[in-house]
Amino acid sequence: MNAKPNGYFTEENSVEVVTARNAGAKDARLKQVMEVVTRKLHEAVKEIEPTQDEWFQAIMFLTKTGHMCTDWRQEFILLSDVLGVSMLVDAINNRKPSGASESTVLGPFHVADAPELPMGANICLDHKGEDMVISGRILDTDGKPISGAVLDVWQANDEGFYDVQQKGIQPDFNLRGVFRTGADGRYWFRAVKPKFYPIPDDGPVGQLLNALGRDPYRPAHLHFILKADGFETLVTHIFDPDDPYIATDAVFGVKQSLLAEFRKVDDAARAKVLGFKGWFWDVEFDFVLTRGAGT
Repeated sequence: MNAKPNGYFTEENSVEVVTARNAGAKDARLKQVMEVVTRKLHEAVKEIEPTQDEWFQAIMFLTKTGHMCTDWRQEFILLSDVLGVSMLVDAINNRKPSGASESTVLGPFHVADAPELPMGANICLDHKGEDMVISGRILDTDGKPISGAVLDVWQANDEGFYDVQQKGIQPDFNLRGVFRTGADGRYWFRAVKPKFYPIPDDGPVGQLLNALGRDPYRPAHLHFILKADGFETLVTHIFDPDDPYIATDAVFGVKQSLLAEFRKVDDAARAKVLGFKGWFWDVEFDFVLTRGAGT
């Protein structure tokens, strides 16, 4: 037997013994990752001191999480979201210079082939909900407008559902559109005011949230992907600061810099120009992109 001095496992040397066994790892990055994960996991177990039954419950929770995963649902991503890990990974990989717009999570409801529309188009195809106009500029960090910037936008309807969740109820590509800025970097389009909605909470992640006394809701928001030649792609949202769940977003996607002002406007003349029948919501928000590899 070729036992090494550190090869005998004890409570005190558990981390050293386990990580020593990985000395022959073929991938240096994998070796590094497993050393950190092993150390932190063992530290947690030693601090918590779970019973055998509690540890088995943890194993069963992960087992049930895996069983919930399908081609269209990823319960482990949902778990990552509600633990704040998805947003932490996003923040680490999208550090921005001062003044640049911040990123947030993509979400599961993006559709790659949404139609490109003329500036000012109404992306609400079923005309249900409270009318809204959204406008602003796409700028670089020097405050100069970006010509030819592409905005890919999508949102939930006034009941909190995306079109892909309500096939046969909402029209295809409802509340989706792609727009391209001109020389002035300006964009504008019409939509309806989105509503808060729950993340899927019928599985183990939802049960965990309930046990922790947390609600499963995301506050009302609009999704954006912004691309321009010579600039880094930005995946982000803008949020309604008056939403009842703005401070308790289930996936921690809200950032203060992404809060927009949703102004209620009662102007019959302007409403007529916009094609609205009465009062409407007006949102103005500028995006600032950072120079990089771009599209």
